[in-house]
Amino acid sequence: MLIGAHVSSSGGLLPALERGEAIGADVIQIFTTSPRAWKPAAFPPELLAQYRQAQLDNVTVQATFCHASYLINLATTDPDKLARSRTSLLHNLQVATAIGSAGLVLHLGSHLGAGYSTAVKPIAAELLRAIQTVEDLGGLSSAPILMENAAGAGGTCGRDFGELAAVLDAAGGHGRIGTCLDTQHLFASGADYSTMEAADRVVRTVAVTVGLDRLACIHLNDSKTEQGSNRDRHANLGEGLIGRTSLALLLGHPRLQNVPAVLETPGADGHGPRASDVVIAREIHADGLRRWRQGAGKQGAGKQGAGKQGAG
Repeated sequence: MLIGAHVSSSGGLLPALERGEAIGADVIQIFTTSPRAWKPAAFPPELLAQYRQAQLDNVTVQATFCHASYLINLATTDPDKLARSRTSLLHNLQVATAIGSAGLVLHLGSHLGAGYSTAVKPIAAELLRAIQTVEDLGGLSSAPILMENAAGAGGTCGRDFGELAAVLDAAGGHGRIGTCLDTQHLFASGADYSTMEAADRVVRTVAVTVGLDRLACIHLNDSKTEQGSNRDRHANLGEGLIGRTSLALLLGHPRLQNVPAVLETPGADGHGPRASDVVIAREIHADGLRRWRQGAGKQGAGKQGAGKQGAG
């Protein structure tokens, strides 16, 4: 499993790769524009091409994920907000595609009380519109759009993987639409993965809804708020209410080992993940692998014992 972190892209895109290297990240995630502003960042085409090549050449950071603006709401019925959301998504996706990003992580938005069923088809239509426009304008296959599961506050869309699957189905199962699993959002929405059995149920739920082949990355975060709080509040690993053991059981699940994990933790004073946080993430992952190996060994021993007893 590749493990990395969200890093700042201030000062231009290329320094983000250096920041990733400095903290020992296998993968990084960046904002390509201010996450809380509509105005897009202007990047000359040559800079985007330079980043794409620098990413290909980098031996430490093996992939870059992008995160779309938080302001985007594909479920809104307000014409002005929808137009702004459409423009912002298109810009974010164009930049992600141009730099060769492994995916653009996206919060779908909120139906604002209208009901999720009313938002599914409009959201799917906007995703397809953005992908097709990027490919028509740029001549490249679009970077995947990765729908992120939400913590579940209010009318938030994507409160669970069943809701994300509904959008995927409405989009005809388009090959450039995938998903991102956030461990804090999962916990805040009420999911339990504190035992091997519970963690396995979570993974099986993802498998039967969106499909594990659509899961392109994991946001690895602890939680400042309790399970089922529906509040999006990230904590440093082992300092929150999820805890290292639960995170290990999910991160170490055998069916998730090809999915990169990206830290979005506050670090010290909200400055983002540090090298020490990446080390802790790797320790948690190693602990999870050990727990699953031991669990498989116990199951195997149990079956062998049962077989011997039956033979006797």
